[in-house]
Amino acid sequence: MLNKQITIVSLYVCTLYVWIIACGAAKAQETIKIAVSVPSADHGWTGGVDFFAQEAKKRLESLHKNLQVIVKTAMGSSDQGNGLEELFATQQINALVILPYESGPLTDPVRKIKEKGVFVTVVDRALSDNSIQGLYVAGDNPGMGKIAGQYLIDRLGGKGDIVVLRGLPTVIDDQRFDSFMELIKNTQIKVMDSKYANWRREDGFKVMLDFLTRFPKIDAVWAQDDDIALGVLDALRKTKREKEMFVVGGGGMKEMIKRVQNKDPLVPIDIVYSPSMIANAIELTALRYTAKLPISGTYILNSPLVTPENAAQYYFPDSPF
Repeated sequence: MLNKQITIVSLYVCTLYVWIIACGAAKAQETIKIAVSVPSADHGWTGGVDFFAQEAKKRLESLHKNLQVIVKTAMGSSDQGNGLEELFATQQINALVILPYESGPLTDPVRKIKEKGVFVTVVDRALSDNSIQGLYVAGDNPGMGKIAGQYLIDRLGGKGDIVVLRGLPTVIDDQRFDSFMELIKNTQIKVMDSKYANWRREDGFKVMLDFLTRFPKIDAVWAQDDDIALGVLDALRKTKREKEMFVVGGGGMKEMIKRVQNKDPLVPIDIVYSPSMIANAIELTALRYTAKLPISGTYILNSPLVTPENAAQYYFPDSPF
C-alpha cells in the first residue's frame, strides 16, 4: 500500500514537473512581433529600404523562431498612419520600427501606438516630437549639409550663384538645409532659390527645368539626394547646359558613385546615406527581446564624403540602390 502511495505521489510530482517545464518553455517561446512600417518603393532610396528590411526579416526569423518581423509599406502619410492602428489591432505588436513618410502627419499616430505599450524605433525621418521614440536610427543629416556646403565653398572659392533642391518637409530635410545655410551664410555664395523635389527623379527634373528657365547663370546645384540629382542631370541634358555647372547629391546610389569614380565633371562628389540603416534599426530593436538588452537612445551612422580617390570603397554593383 505504501509503495502504491509513493508511486502515485511520484507520478503526480513528475506530472507537475513536466507541466512546469512545458509552461516555462511555452512562455519562453511566446512570439515577439516587430512591425516595420516604411514608405513604398517610390524611388531608388526607398526601394533600397524595402530590400534591406526584407533581408533583416529573413535573417532574424531564421535565427529566432519566436520572433516575427512584419514589414508593411505605405503609399503616403495617411496610408501609413491608418496602417499603424491596423497593425496593432490585428497583430498585437510588441515593437514598431517606422520610417515616417513625413514627420508632422505621423507624429500623433505613432504617439497613440506608443501609448498602447509598444516600443517605438524611428528611422531616418524623425517625428516632430522626439520624446515618442525609444530608439532613433539615422544617418548624419546635419553632417550631410555641412559636407555639401564646405565642398561648394572650397570648389567655388566662397562665391557664386547656386540653386537647392530639397526633399520633403521633414525634420531631416530641415537638418540638412539649416546646417548647409549656416555654413555658407558668411560667404558670397547666393542661394537664388530652393524648392522641394520630394526625393524623386521626376520632381527633380521638373524643379530643375524651372530653375534653368528662370536663371541664366547657375554655378552649382545642391540636390541633397541622388534620386533628385538624376532628375537634375536629365534637365541639364535636355537644355544642353551640362557644361555650365556641377551637381552635388547624396545617398550613395551606385550609379552616382560610379560617376564619381569615373571623374564625371558633372558629379564630382557624393555623400553616403545608406538605406541599409533600416536593417540596423530592426536588428537593434530585436536585441531588446532576443538578448534582453536595454536598447534605447540615438544611433547615428556616418555620412562620409565620396571622392574619385575613395569611391571604390563605396561602390557595390550588386546593391539594389
